[in-house]
Amino acid sequence: MDAFLASTFAVAIAEIGDKTQLLSLFLVARYATRMPIILGIFIATVLNHALSAWLGAWVASFIPEAWLPWILAVSFIAIALWLLIPDKDDSEDSKFLGMGAFMATTIMFFLAEIGDKTQVATVVLAAKFTETYWVILGTTVGMLLANVPVIMAGRWLMERLPLATARIGASILFIVLAVITVWTTFMNS
Repeated sequence: MDAFLASTFAVAIAEIGDKTQLLSLFLVARYATRMPIILGIFIATVLNHALSAWLGAWVASFIPEAWLPWILAVSFIAIALWLLIPDKDDSEDSKFLGMGAFMATTIMFFLAEIGDKTQVATVVLAAKFTETYWVILGTTVGMLLANVPVIMAGRWLMERLPLATARIGASILFIVLAVITVWTTFMNS
């Protein structure tokens, strides 16, 4: 359950102000149909984060166990710093928009997540926790928690969220994960 909760909170907070939220806002303005967009986000996230989590678990199996906590702690700190950099929306000139709300959302979200901080976070979380399926479920729920309100409330919600504060909060969360990783390493030694 720790893997699920950590993954859910990490991704939900990290997504606030992320380019995928901007993409959600753009898609709901473009199509005005919410359910196909939500389903597209769900499918894209499950596929992308499952591949990412399995990669993280696989990489963790090759790294010497003594090194893993330190690599994870450094990775969490790198993600924390990366979260402080605001994203920009680059979805307006996509060739996928003619495919309909569901397909456009699925493809655009999958591609937007490649190399994104939440994808990297999923790799790192899967390397930290042995419960890969809980990480996939948690990161998917976190992605939906961050994007569904944007789809449902749209621009009204985006105008009221303090994005800078959210980015700082997400950054602090990843620093806390780094500290917990190092702390548990010392406590188990």
